[in-house]
Amino acid sequence: MAAAQFECAPGDVEANVGRITALARQAREAGAAVVFGPELCLTGYELAMIAADRRLWTESDDARLDPVRGLGIAVVVNGVAAGPEDQPQIVSTVYGPDGALVTTYAKEHLYENEQEVFTAGSGGGRFWLDGVGYSLATCFDNHFPEVVERNAALGCQVHLASSLYGTGGGREERRTVHPSIAKATGMHVMLANHVGVAGPWTGCGGSAAWAPDGTLVAEADETGPKLLVADLEVEMSK
Repeated sequence: MAAAQFECAPGDVEANVGRITALARQAREAGAAVVFGPELCLTGYELAMIAADRRLWTESDDARLDPVRGLGIAVVVNGVAAGPEDQPQIVSTVYGPDGALVTTYAKEHLYENEQEVFTAGSGGGRFWLDGVGYSLATCFDNHFPEVVERNAALGCQVHLASSLYGTGGGREERRTVHPSIAKATGMHVMLANHVGVAGPWTGCGGSAAWAPDGTLVAEADETGPKLLVADLEVEMSK
């Protein structure tokens, strides 16, 4: 599995798709089955821009996402898409190795000012690839045990957290929340985090992977863009 850690170009979908595509190609060459990015990696964490400009929304068939499709690796991107009553949601979109749409997941638990811009999702957040079940959650979702416990109960073995944790208190949250998820659910857990400027925050990097017992398996540093590849020992479902 691979987590793409990078600094997003504010409000520039095409530039961010280019960065994700380059990291996805690296992940494929490294033998990863899945690569995923941080929260709002298609737009940057730019709530005011998103609220003011619908062109920053990306539906699953948006041509601007063509470069991440059909790379021979499953790709999970997080951006903005229309939800019920055409209101924006923070959405993870999953494409299979052949480029086909696998699933989408809308963030369920909105953090602070996000509630002024987005509507919350409800349920979902799972997909299966080559006999492995993957759980999805976006940043603040990971602070609500019922989200990840639901997916674990339905057979997921790997949890992917697309997030934004900033310098300061975010460092400690990053280190404590995710190993706790692993120990509580028995899933492998991977975090993809921002690094550098992310709207009003400064992403602290430190994308990482934890084993089901909470042991740290691999961790990126805080110095810049990184592709974190972790070899997780996952037993395939029958």
